[in-house]
Amino acid sequence: MLRIAGFRLPWLPMAALVVSLGACNDEKKAPEGAAAPPKPEVSVVTVKPQRMSMTTELPGRTSPFRVAEVRPQVNGVIKRRLFTEGAEVTANEQLYQIDPAPYEAALASAKAGLAKAQALLASGQATVNRYRTLAQANAVSHQDLDTAVAALRQTEADIASGQANVKTAEINLAYTRVLSPISGRASRSSITEGGLVTADQAASLVTVTQLNPIYVDVTQPSGTLLRLKRELASGRIEAAGDNQAVVKLVLEDGTEYAQPGRLQFSEVTVDQTTGSVTLRAIFPNDDGLLLPGMFVRERLDEGVRDAAILVPQRGVTHNVRGEPTAMVVGADNKVAVRVLTADRTVGDNWLVTSGLVAGDKVIVEGLQKVRPGVEVVTREFDVPNANKTTASR
Repeated sequence: MLRIAGFRLPWLPMAALVVSLGACNDEKKAPEGAAAPPKPEVSVVTVKPQRMSMTTELPGRTSPFRVAEVRPQVNGVIKRRLFTEGAEVTANEQLYQIDPAPYEAALASAKAGLAKAQALLASGQATVNRYRTLAQANAVSHQDLDTAVAALRQTEADIASGQANVKTAEINLAYTRVLSPISGRASRSSITEGGLVTADQAASLVTVTQLNPIYVDVTQPSGTLLRLKRELASGRIEAAGDNQAVVKLVLEDGTEYAQPGRLQFSEVTVDQTTGSVTLRAIFPNDDGLLLPGMFVRERLDEGVRDAAILVPQRGVTHNVRGEPTAMVVGADNKVAVRVLTADRTVGDNWLVTSGLVAGDKVIVEGLQKVRPGVEVVTREFDVPNANKTTASR
């Protein structure tokens, strides 16, 4: 007897039972001739190369061309301030006058000491000449001659020291006229008339900032630097001298600065922690419109590409190696994977330089429903701004 689920059944051969169970399973299969499951529907973008003006925008900030912190080089009391705060000053223009009286007296004393030494020089030289004649006639001892010669040498040393003292006094007196080392715009004064200053003090009296020309510093990945250098070498970017490129400036309000500048590719170092570099451009600033610390964007024109390929970003993914890929529908309506080379983003699109050709159909919607080799039904995806002709980064 065979017991199944608590029931006793008459004994049946095991082969008959297996055939019976197999028949039950066959009844669950779909009957022959039933309809196949529908093919997945996807939205595609047909690749159409287009003519595009290529530009690169690099965000950055302005920084002064030169900054000079003016400090006194002698001690004294400020007698006058000779500039207007916030006004333009020129190089070697006097900014302050320190009380010169003590330094004028020191100069006069140094000159008097020099004159005394010079007066002794003539007397000492005459004594040495006379003693030499008398020594030949044994009228004076050689010791007296040596003493006269030593006194003459001492007088000559006193003259040299006196000349140095006069020069030092003249320098200190000149330092009472505090001059601007560069041309630029003066900041607020940190001291007024009557204030006491000391030589080489920590606090500056005023800061002079040169704003014409002016720098614009931008920080970019080192890969951007390599690409720009290649394009400069190939002539895509207009050169402005040795290892320099012509660059335009866009201000914070979106307006374009009237005068072009020069982007310098030399003197850059890659930051080991971030992999970025700082590129410096220099712009003329005759009207003083650009001020330090302003946020601006540098724009480089990279020429025109006659057959640029744009693919929506939603249609580009990355494989396990980090390479950009796209699902493409072939002529047989089957899906295939393409490995791409994407140069940069242009709005909501990738600029693709290899991996796609004109007429390829790139899947942008329904990617989760397909895999390579699956046959699909396609419909065209409406790409906004499809006729865009300018690419920027």
